Amino acid sequence: MTPEQLKISILQAAFQGKLVEQREEEGDGEKLYQTCIDGINSAIKHGIIKKSKSLNPITEDDLVFETPSSWKNVKLGEISQLVDGEKLKGKDYKYLEVKYLRGNIEPKIVNEGKFAKKGTLVILVDGENSGEVFTLPEDGYMGSTFKVLYIVETMDVDFVLKFFELKRSELRSNKKGAAIPHLNKDLLFNYVISIPPLEEQRRIVAKLEELLPFIDRYAEAYEKLEQFNAKFPEDMKKSILQYAIQGKLVEQRPEEGTAEELYQQIQDEKQKLIKEGKIKKEKPLAEISENEIPFDIPESWKWVRLNSVALEIGDIDHKMPEKVEDGIPYISPLDFTDNGIDYEHAKKISKKDYDTLSIKFKPSKNDIIFPRYGTIGKIRIIDTDREVLVSYSCCTIKNIDCYMDYLYVSYALQSQMIKSEIERYINKTTQPNVGLQSIKQFLFPLPPLEEQHRIVAKIEELLPYCSMLIR
Repeated sequence: MTPEQLKISILQAAFQGKLVEQREEEGDGEKLYQTCIDGINSAIKHGIIKKSKSLNPITEDDLVFETPSSWKNVKLGEISQLVDGEKLKGKDYKYLEVKYLRGNIEPKIVNEGKFAKKGTLVILVDGENSGEVFTLPEDGYMGSTFKVLYIVETMDVDFVLKFFELKRSELRSNKKGAAIPHLNKDLLFNYVISIPPLEEQRRIVAKLEELLPFIDRYAEAYEKLEQFNAKFPEDMKKSILQYAIQGKLVEQRPEEGTAEELYQQIQDEKQKLIKEGKIKKEKPLAEISENEIPFDIPESWKWVRLNSVALEIGDIDHKMPEKVEDGIPYISPLDFTDNGIDYEHAKKISKKDYDTLSIKFKPSKNDIIFPRYGTIGKIRIIDTDREVLVSYSCCTIKNIDCYMDYLYVSYALQSQMIKSEIERYINKTTQPNVGLQSIKQFLFPLPPLEEQHRIVAKIEELLPYCSMLIR
């Protein structure tokens, strides 16, 4: 139950007569109602208010819930009316407009207007918050969006205020007018309010004032719980990925070999491809120093630089191709969906531009897109065999399929360790970015290939539980 639902529940109990006991010696609502009517007639006679339109009698449909037999069901319009306030001129007072009362602006000082005293019950009749009722915190001239809600003195003002708290959302959602919303006065005055004797009203208010602070405390705890619930699935995912790249998610098996052996196989394969002219030879990467290593990994694993175990890490020429109506998708982070890539609505480029720009680097299925600007490191995997081109705002990581599990690489790239690597190498200019050469130097924990497969299987077994935690 949300704090607002709890509050409404308590207010409903109050106006059903369930919050305090009824006491015979306090009289009944019928007698108070007659006193209210006498007060209204007296106010009309003395010109304080005008005679209002007659209201339809109360029907069974108007009675939302049962109330004690000592209470009296009346229409709000029978015991209240909207008035403009006292016209006053020649005396300086603050102009009590909504922006000032909300604490958003300094008050204006004016010397004429609709004057109202501190504690006057007012209602907003125009604007998004029309229907909101409160008492003025000080003397002053009322803003143009206010009217005084005249209630005879035989009713407890705070009791009426609590009734409006119960009806607040209903009044706000039933405004009139399109350009400027207005209070629905017909709805307002046709509300049925069940009135108890005055002393019982006061006891109800006192009980509410005793209970409502507990709702505020509950609201604070609820908000913290909501924040925790919102963060928990993501935090759990982070923990799973962290355990994965630390070698703590699955056991190590000697028969699967070592990462050192795998690393040598990858280097041999890359040398072979260089000789065949399929990839270019690159400058050696810096040795990994002890103070760079962020955490311990199993003895059978190996710390490497990302580029040393990737087939290629590259991007296309930094030229913006023209858009065409029907062509080849040109993917950027703008085309990332929650879990994939929107190829259909991506910018399309001509086959000619594709052929020209992809000479340097041609993406293919299972390649990993790594944004270098904006949402840096928010990776996606190309999951289609169709021709696509990746924007130069990203780099693309190709794996040697027979030696590296691309899904293990993608999960490792989503870990907090890689976020730390991004922070280590980021160029904090006007538009923060990570250079291609920096990405190639990222630290990467390398397990044996079979263990990579088992880690991926375990991650994909566990991650759905994170999704189940999202409410």
